[in-house]
Amino acid sequence: MSAASKAPSAASERYINRELSWLKFNERVLEEAENENHPLLERLRFLSISANNLDEFYMVRYAGLREQVRAGIQKLSIEGRTPAEQVRDIEASIKQLIKSQQACWADLRAELKQEQIEVLSVSELKRTDMTWLKERFESQIFPILTPQAVDPAHPFPFIPNLGFAVAFQLNPADGNGETMVGLVPMPAFSSRFIRLPDKKSGLLRYVRLESVIAHFHEMLFPGFDAIGHCVFRIVRDSDIEIEEEAEDLIAEFEILLKQRRRGRIVRIHIDSDGPETLRDFVAREIGAESRDVTLIDGMLGMKDLSGLIAKDRPELLFQPFEARFPERIREMGGDCFEAIRAKDILVHHPYESFDVVVQFIRQAARDPDVIAIKQTLYRTTLNSPIVAALIEAAEEGKNVTALVEIKARFDEETNLRLARDLERAGVQVVYGFIDYKTHAKVSLIIRREQDGLRTYTHFGTGNYHPITAKIYTDLALFTADPIMGRDAGRLFNYITAYKEPPSTGPGLEKIIMSPFAMEAYLIDQIKKEEKAAKAGKPSGIWAKMNSLVDQDVIDALYSASQAGVPIRLVIRGICCLRPGVPGLSETIQVKSLVGRFLEHSRIVCFANGETLPSEKAKVYMSSADWMDRNLKRRVEALVPIEVPTVHRQVLNQIMVANLNDDQQSWDMGADGNYTRISQSGSDGGFSAHRYFMDNPSLSGRGSALVVSEPPRLAPRKRERKAK
Repeated sequence: MSAASKAPSAASERYINRELSWLKFNERVLEEAENENHPLLERLRFLSISANNLDEFYMVRYAGLREQVRAGIQKLSIEGRTPAEQVRDIEASIKQLIKSQQACWADLRAELKQEQIEVLSVSELKRTDMTWLKERFESQIFPILTPQAVDPAHPFPFIPNLGFAVAFQLNPADGNGETMVGLVPMPAFSSRFIRLPDKKSGLLRYVRLESVIAHFHEMLFPGFDAIGHCVFRIVRDSDIEIEEEAEDLIAEFEILLKQRRRGRIVRIHIDSDGPETLRDFVAREIGAESRDVTLIDGMLGMKDLSGLIAKDRPELLFQPFEARFPERIREMGGDCFEAIRAKDILVHHPYESFDVVVQFIRQAARDPDVIAIKQTLYRTTLNSPIVAALIEAAEEGKNVTALVEIKARFDEETNLRLARDLERAGVQVVYGFIDYKTHAKVSLIIRREQDGLRTYTHFGTGNYHPITAKIYTDLALFTADPIMGRDAGRLFNYITAYKEPPSTGPGLEKIIMSPFAMEAYLIDQIKKEEKAAKAGKPSGIWAKMNSLVDQDVIDALYSASQAGVPIRLVIRGICCLRPGVPGLSETIQVKSLVGRFLEHSRIVCFANGETLPSEKAKVYMSSADWMDRNLKRRVEALVPIEVPTVHRQVLNQIMVANLNDDQQSWDMGADGNYTRISQSGSDGGFSAHRYFMDNPSLSGRGSALVVSEPPRLAPRKRERKAK
């Protein structure tokens, strides 16, 4: 850095707004819907995901800021915006995002039609189709609809979160009487798209449920003519606040989950084709503020587009991928304990099967020498094989403890039901802290062996969730290291023994734990790299995570960069750090990888006196992103990778592959905008996802990849073709 270079001092020049950075990430997800290297129905899936992401953003982040504005809070964000200023800028960005989503749907709809997949309006149907649709409506749809009049005797009904409804402006058919507004809430568990019968193989035709309801309005409101109608959809505040003094946390959550459906409206999307008077009536009666109303010229509720992804058109989907089972466990006849005793095992999901995690717990449940199992559960499924194995273990008389995090957002209800099932089976269920979420992913098995008790531990970067494990890239470390086992035991004891977090950590030997030590430890390691650079020694930091928000960590990275430390970051989603700013972050590069699989693993590597990658580097995997909430308000684990073969796998293969990817990667600029890295199409360049799908298990086998220089950048994407 030249003497003339001066680091920016203003907050707005040093940091990027968290919410706007997240919206940039969702734009990258939407861009994948336009990526012609993906099969057509997978592109439709990306569009659906971007819409679902936006719903969740409204329900939590945007809703929280609106509440701050209502409360008159003026606290500034990391880059110096008030809540009101953030809401203003968010609304402008979302307006453009929605416009892009609708344009993307128009493009995809045209391409789907070329592939004989059509979403038709009722007016486009032939007589035979209408005969079938009328019969279907009468027998399958009409019985579950509840048409409602809206007048002084019938107040406007409650529409739940993410609920749809069709509003009608009605006149008496005989001309006598007053105009009336009728409302038909759409049933929650009915398919949004009704598939029409077709004898021709491969031909898929659909009509939307709301258009069918609108067409058959005379059956719903006999004696009335519809002079206009509109469709609308409600998004409500769905964040949950817990009373610190709640005596019964479970009962408190059950009440709050019911209240979530009745949260304050944060957005109402209304079909722009409806009569203005009817639109205004709906907005007024439902209690929406003017800024809550968004007119949609196109399709509402695009997350439902996933319902068009037909499995009987496999040529329009990604080629099936069969995850591998770890070779060493297979070579030892499926005995997880024998394989782990021999050497630590790293499993790289989704390329290697989640079945190994299930088998690990299942074997423990059935092994008479296993005396205790301890398990954290943050997110999983109602029919979770992990939960089934824990129940089996408890029924076998083993000492089973499960930490069920009931504050896992949008999974609270599932986790409550699982907790009840576990308790009925005799599992000791613990719910963690009121103020701190337990986000660490740990399984601990204690087994009686000839030389005494031995612990087998599993640490993960992802959840114990068999479905997401097929699409999220995560790491799972199995170890019989007694020190790691002791640390895991202390972590569980900390969670189960304290009502409130103690002022100091539980005294771990290898694992670094938040909320006590992780942030300070990361900053300390960053400063060591800074010190090495100032002394003219090799230095470097590589890190991979979902989000980088914590201001103290960002400032430490800036300081290291100014000392000349080369820093390469793979940040999938939110990044509040500004890379490549003269005098501030010239040696920092940030990229985002968005593709077939959701990048979810968290890895950090410190050069430790040699140029990365090297055998001397300090390498860690973690459950934590570098965010305030993870480092200060969650129970998380930072786990060292020490066994040489596993160390090489994480550093020389997984991290290097992510840094080399030029097929699904985006380069972040200092202004917070992203540019797709140059790619050569599906057959050219380097894809990290394809590399791991095509190669056999890489644990300790084969040569390491060679890290490349940052790839050249492509021009910004072309403007959408004019319609």
